[in-house]
Amino acid sequence: MHYAPAEREPELLRKQTTHMKIKSLALALVLLGAGCKTLPPGSGSTNQNQPTVLQVDNQGFIDMDVFTLRSSQRVRLGTAPGASKSNFTIPPSLVSGLTPLRFIADPIGGRRASVSQEITVAPGDTVVMTIPAV
Repeated sequence: MHYAPAEREPELLRKQTTHMKIKSLALALVLLGAGCKTLPPGSGSTNQNQPTVLQVDNQGFIDMDVFTLRSSQRVRLGTAPGASKSNFTIPPSLVSGLTPLRFIADPIGGRRASVSQEITVAPGDTVVMTIPAV
């Protein structure tokens, strides 16, 4: 028996492939959309002795390992459980004066970590990172 594919199959396959690419791209953009912002310290002036804090609002259900990245130095801050908020103290050795940092959310058991944009952090700042639900 000889099978001849119908003419619609290549078009259907092309649509499915395009749909999967769009879905994958949308997922990647959502994961990369983990936003960071810096809140000013409560006193209005930066105190070099105050801890620098990362607040993680993990709106997804997957637990995330959280890291900070300064130049090529990657330091694990802890685990942000899914559907919860967590606070992590950024080691003082990483923050001296105005310091550019990136933050990484690596899903436990997942395949790809998300990296924030570089932001400038000062001692005593509170940085808020939101991990959206996927």
